[in-house]
Amino acid sequence: MSRGSSGIVAGLTAAALVAVGVLAFQASANAPDSVAAPRPKPSATATERAKPKEKSRPVALPVDSGTGKRVVYALEDRRVWLVDADGKATRTFEVMPSTLNPLPGTYRVNTPRTGAPTKGSDGVMIEHVVRFAMVDNVAVGFSAAVDGSMESPDPTLKTGGVRMSRADGDAMWDFALVGTKVVVLP
Repeated sequence: MSRGSSGIVAGLTAAALVAVGVLAFQASANAPDSVAAPRPKPSATATERAKPKEKSRPVALPVDSGTGKRVVYALEDRRVWLVDADGKATRTFEVMPSTLNPLPGTYRVNTPRTGAPTKGSDGVMIEHVVRFAMVDNVAVGFSAAVDGSMESPDPTLKTGGVRMSRADGDAMWDFALVGTKVVVLP
C-alpha cells in the first residue's frame, strides 16, 4: 500500500469509529428504562439540604410528667417512658395507640395482668398485657403482638391495646407491676 492509501484507510477508520460512537450514544439515550443503564440521581442542592426534616418524635421525658416511679404515655407523641423512683427515664420507646384512648391523667396498673399469649380486642395474638384504664367499657393497656407487628388498629373497632415491640413489651411487663402509676399526657 502506498502512503496515500494508508491515510485514506486511517481516515475511513476514524470516521467509522465516530459514526459508531454517535449511533451508540443515540441508541442509549433512546433506550427504554428496562434496558438502559441506570443514570446517576441528581444530588440535592444546598437549598434542599438546608430544609428542615420532618419533625421527629421527642425522646426527652416530658417535664410535667409527675414524680416517682411511673410509666409516662404521651398520646400525641406515641411514646412511652419507664421512669424509676429517682425520676430517671430508664427506657423510652414508640408505641401504636389503640382506637380508644384514656383522658390525660394519672392511672394505676390494675389486674388482671396477662403474661401468656391471648387474643386482643382486635383479634391479634398478644402477650404481656398491662391494663391501666377503662374507656367505653373496653380495657386499655399496653401489650405486644406475638408476631411483633405494630399495625394501626382498624378504626371501626373499639380497641384498647397500646402496642409496642416484643422487647419493649418484656421491659414493660417487668417494670409495671400492679399498682404502678401510669401518667397519660395529651
